[in-house]
Amino acid sequence: MRIIVFSDTHRNFRVMKQIIDANQNASVFIFLGDGERELRDIKDIYPNKRILSVKGNCDFSDDSPILGTYSYKNIKIIYTHGHRYNVKYSTNNLYYLAKENNAHIVCFGHTHCRYYNYVDGVHILNPGSASQPRDGNPPSYAFIDITDAGIMCSHVDLEKRREKMIMP
Repeated sequence: MRIIVFSDTHRNFRVMKQIIDANQNASVFIFLGDGERELRDIKDIYPNKRILSVKGNCDFSDDSPILGTYSYKNIKIIYTHGHRYNVKYSTNNLYYLAKENNAHIVCFGHTHCRYYNYVDGVHILNPGSASQPRDGNPPSYAFIDITDAGIMCSHVDLEKRREKMIMP
């Protein structure tokens, strides 16, 4: 199963549509906030796509939750924008959140910087920003593949759709 994770589009409908169009075979899309307006339009255009989302710190009229969970087989994912977990300073709060909830993966946005780490059984993933990266990399998103062999997470450059493999 492939899950697409993206965040921080900040009113850039074009990049959100580009992500959906490039990943038509994905089973689930997880949007990590800061793009409520374009997300509403995307959900109207793709009513049959499973798109999960949380509210970001710039989503003022969004009624989405701050925290979401998704499970596939025995794999649990927790996802949040991250601003309530001090992610600009550390991912420790997310790690403990995952551990307390028996989650295998925790996804967050907010920093506009790609991030991946594997700590004591927990994959911690930030897809970076799809429109306004702050880490010197191109705009990006990420995918999570869940197979019988395990979990693999990877970043994808949005401009060139070039996958950057990351291994635990």
